[in-house]
Amino acid sequence: MITPAPALVLRASELIGRPVVTLGGELVAEIKDVVFEHAGGRIAGFTLRNPGLFSRSRKDALPWAGVHGVGRDAVMVADETVFIPAKELAPRKQARKADVLQDRVLTDNGRDLGRVVDVVLHGGTSLEVVGYEVQASETLGTAGQRVLIPLPDTMAVSGEHLIVPAAATEFVSEDLAGFGAAVDAFRSRLREEAS
Repeated sequence: MITPAPALVLRASELIGRPVVTLGGELVAEIKDVVFEHAGGRIAGFTLRNPGLFSRSRKDALPWAGVHGVGRDAVMVADETVFIPAKELAPRKQARKADVLQDRVLTDNGRDLGRVVDVVLHGGTSLEVVGYEVQASETLGTAGQRVLIPLPDTMAVSGEHLIVPAAATEFVSEDLAGFGAAVDAFRSRLREEAS
């Protein structure tokens, strides 16, 4: 009996350079960049480049709906027919608004937690934004270090600030190993407080 692979917890930056492979086993592209939906909670898709050492950007993109699965070693697609023109995935103006890197993370009681340096994803056949890796501010007592901050199921995203509940500071982690459990505990607590 084959046991299912455990859900992934990874940084969005780890997807860059990952091969895109068809279910027929053909290497068709590599991930160039991750494109997030403007709301910030989901992946819209990926921009692509040709595989290889001196690869060039492609004019097509992989929308999230075309992804069959994401594993530690590859992003799987049925075939190349799932690709769409890159400008259809995210017009430039929308892509700039959805980019959260370097945005400041503030708690809902006004505490500055630091600047976003990466996005943390969780899942397998689907990926959800569950946290941010931030260059911590003095507020967290780890100024300058990179820490992981869990996100609620929904959150406010603006052009410059990301707002999280103050309780998120109680679930800050320094590595990915236990971060999935920290996200679950944080979200459970928020649900309990809401009911």
